[in-house]
Amino acid sequence: MFREISEKYFSVNLLNGNLNVADRIDRETLCGAAEECFLTFNAVIENPLNIYHVRVDIKDINDNPPRFVHETIELKITENTLPGVRFALQSAEDLDVGINSLQGYKLSTNKHFVLVEKTGTDSSAIPELILQVPLDREIESIHEILLTALDGGNPVQSGTTLIIITVTDSNDNFPQFVQEVYKVSINEKIPLNSAILHVSASDKDEGINSEITYSFSATSRQAIKTFSIDSISGEIKLKENVDYEKTKHYEISVQAKDGGDLVSHAKVLIEILDENDNAPEISVTSMTNPISEDSAPGTVVALINIQDLDSGENGEVDCKAVGVVPFKLLSSSENFYKIVTTSPLDREKDPGINITILAIDRGSPTLSSTKYIKLEYQTSMITHRYLWNQHMLLIYRKIIYQVFQCIEYRHRI
Repeated sequence: MFREISEKYFSVNLLNGNLNVADRIDRETLCGAAEECFLTFNAVIENPLNIYHVRVDIKDINDNPPRFVHETIELKITENTLPGVRFALQSAEDLDVGINSLQGYKLSTNKHFVLVEKTGTDSSAIPELILQVPLDREIESIHEILLTALDGGNPVQSGTTLIIITVTDSNDNFPQFVQEVYKVSINEKIPLNSAILHVSASDKDEGINSEITYSFSATSRQAIKTFSIDSISGEIKLKENVDYEKTKHYEISVQAKDGGDLVSHAKVLIEILDENDNAPEISVTSMTNPISEDSAPGTVVALINIQDLDSGENGEVDCKAVGVVPFKLLSSSENFYKIVTTSPLDREKDPGINITILAIDRGSPTLSSTKYIKLEYQTSMITHRYLWNQHMLLIYRKIIYQVFQCIEYRHRI
């Protein structure tokens, strides 16, 4: 019980004895939260002389709305917080008492939280938030909810504070590549340290959980030896020369790892484009040497093979015999040519011949190679018999001549 003895707030009309209010009375200032509040003073009556002890009860009116100490309440809640967890809130204050005092709270409509009131040790209501629906920072990182405190006056007065809930990150998101498969084509003559492409991944988490590092994974040793990847930027570079004729394409698995050790993968397909860097190769697979000079036109004297390791037009080859020779090239099958005679051969004019084979590819610029084939002519059997007969006839004539010389000599003797 609060008691105030004061003559400040009242005066007595000496003519009629009425008690008048002399100054504004603020119950909350005088008595605070006390259930009873009154003022006392002494009144003296002069005729007849007497003294009276006066007590004036101060009744509360609803002249104070509930108020929160802070206009905003800030909460930080991790997004992986389980439903059912409670969060105590700041209570409001109401200087009025009784029915005019703070009676309860209400929460603005929202998807995730409900409000409950817990009774404090002084029987006051303490508001608490209860999480009902899980939070997801990546969908909504900040929630704003209005908390209203209500008194019991008529009319009801209220006070509000804004609850600002910041949803903090948990590492619940895997890195996501912009593309699942990256494709790029490079020329086999691309300079070393050239940038091939960039892979890129993002993570909806924040802070260290969103920091991504790149690396190769489940990739052949040859690919790792040939290419490098920047762990921060995701840039893939060439660190060793590529050769279309050895490897036409590479398949690389790239890993993106966030700060919370969650990983995802993307595939990188690198196609090597052919450069006309290989001249045709000419090889003799079979050859008749020497050849008979009586070989008929169209006789096959050699079989050659043409190979070009390039592809497409770079690997297409035209082949011919250079100069005026009694031979020509005929295509036999894929990449094979026959060298055949085109006219009679004459060993007496020329004991043999050098054939120049020229192979030119269709690249740009063209590349070519040359093969020199030396063929010797062999005397035919007919010619051989004729020469033998001539030789024997010459010997016979010499013998006859010597015989006649001998006979003539003896006759003279």
